[in-house]
Amino acid sequence: MLTSEEKMHEIEDSLHKKLFRSIKKTDEINHENLHKKAAQLLEESGLILPTQAKEKIIANVINKITGLGPIEGLMQDPEVTEIMVNGKSDIFVERNGRLEKTEIRFQSDESLLQVINRIVSKIGRRIDESSPLVDARLPDGSRVNAIIPPLSLSGPILTIRKFPEKSMQLDDLLGFNSLSQQMAEFLYFCIISKQNIIISGGTGSGKTSLLNACANLIPKDQRVITIEDAAEIRLDLPHLIRLESKAQNMEGKGAIPIRTLLKNALRMRPDRIIVGEIRGAEAIDMLQAMNTGHDGSLTTVHANAPREALLRTETMVLMANLDLPLPAIRNQVVSSIDIIIQQERDIDGKRRITHISEIEKDFNSTEYKVNDIFVYSKQKGEHKATGYIPKMLSKLKEYNLEVDEGFFKKNS
Repeated sequence: MLTSEEKMHEIEDSLHKKLFRSIKKTDEINHENLHKKAAQLLEESGLILPTQAKEKIIANVINKITGLGPIEGLMQDPEVTEIMVNGKSDIFVERNGRLEKTEIRFQSDESLLQVINRIVSKIGRRIDESSPLVDARLPDGSRVNAIIPPLSLSGPILTIRKFPEKSMQLDDLLGFNSLSQQMAEFLYFCIISKQNIIISGGTGSGKTSLLNACANLIPKDQRVITIEDAAEIRLDLPHLIRLESKAQNMEGKGAIPIRTLLKNALRMRPDRIIVGEIRGAEAIDMLQAMNTGHDGSLTTVHANAPREALLRTETMVLMANLDLPLPAIRNQVVSSIDIIIQQERDIDGKRRITHISEIEKDFNSTEYKVNDIFVYSKQKGEHKATGYIPKMLSKLKEYNLEVDEGFFKKNS
């Protein structure tokens, strides 16, 4: 005997087939017309259902035809920031920083694959056995990754990172307790005085959100160029140019990597350059940009601690195969980067800044010297100043900013 859920799916399947067959080539396919037709077909079937159940069935059927099927509602939910479809029956979302499994499911691998094809076809891509992997950006800015058999052994897999509806501001992060008011003020001083900043953190730690919030502090009379693999940076700046790298086509040609865009950006007279994330040889170009008149530039890197971020950057420079000796690379890193902000995602799902650190400009040392200015105490559950007085204070005077050393007094 069928369960009530299985019965509902059976009704949906039947209505979906009837509605699809009823659509003529000359029909205008919109939500209103489809709803009328679906309601009429359901009425003609003679089924007696509660109004709420009818509307749910009709909505699901319309989403199968025009939308993203069962996950259409998740795309419309402002609290959902990421959707992870791990096969037809396992659908997870990230909501308010926490992962949770939903009760939503696709009826079959085929229906999931139809939705994936509907998504990628709208952006001029295709996915099949000969090209079983797609990583792209939707028209609304959301990032989509799809992978299907034979690469996936769990059936079709779909991951969507939704593009935020509004640009992230530092006040938003304050509201989330990601940092303290004192740290927010210090970051303002860093941005205004054109410190070169790297935001470090693990996957899903909130690096891009923090990058957005910091970059939105840039004075509006400055020309800013952003460079990304998939455009996620959203800034409220009037003089903004957004560049996005290009993947190779199906013939393995036509790729335009971040490194090429970075080199070109230097010819576009930027005041600041923002790279969404450095992952490889483009690190050397970013460091050179920071060190040749483009102070105040920002980027992110995958690393779990401030010093580790510098070592990771060093490794990426080596990937450029420039035959530079290690001391020369380290001097380049030290001279280019001023501030590292370490971001972390706790086990409770909260994203917090754990360190704001200054790089000591010691060109004779064989090791990086990183001085923490602010840290997050997990024991006390609060951010605090370490008492270290950053050297960048001397530069603030050039920007008519006065900060007393007492501002950095160590918290008890």
